[in-house]
Amino acid sequence: MKIKYKKLNNEANTPVQATSSDAGNDLFSAEPVELEPLQRKVVKTGISIAIPEGFYGRVAPRSGLAVRLGIDVLAGVIDAGYRGEVGVVLINLSSDKVTFEKGSKIAQLIIEKCHTVNWEEASDLPESERLDAGFGSTGV
Repeated sequence: MKIKYKKLNNEANTPVQATSSDAGNDLFSAEPVELEPLQRKVVKTGISIAIPEGFYGRVAPRSGLAVRLGIDVLAGVIDAGYRGEVGVVLINLSSDKVTFEKGSKIAQLIIEKCHTVNWEEASDLPESERLDAGFGSTGV
């Protein structure tokens, strides 16, 4: 799949798939970032993208940053019609200040298929094995 992108500044990094079997493409910070414990911040990537209709981009955490530094991603849907700068909402869940230099890998972008839904109201829904059993009903 080809996805067009535009660098919004000369120093922005192109998203990169580290290996051919990786699901995501790394996203890079276009600015230095400091995150205090429990602080969240939108981090600019310096790029805009054109995702094809019928798909969306899911911004996901990088597992290494989560394990080593306690960094997670909040939010994370890029709609096909969005053409503004890609921003990554990072949160520092650790008890230490975390810093990223400009050009650091901060998240990954996964392109996923999405479907148009035609909602149909019903007075009853079909039976299922689970019925209305919710949180924790299938075990811990």
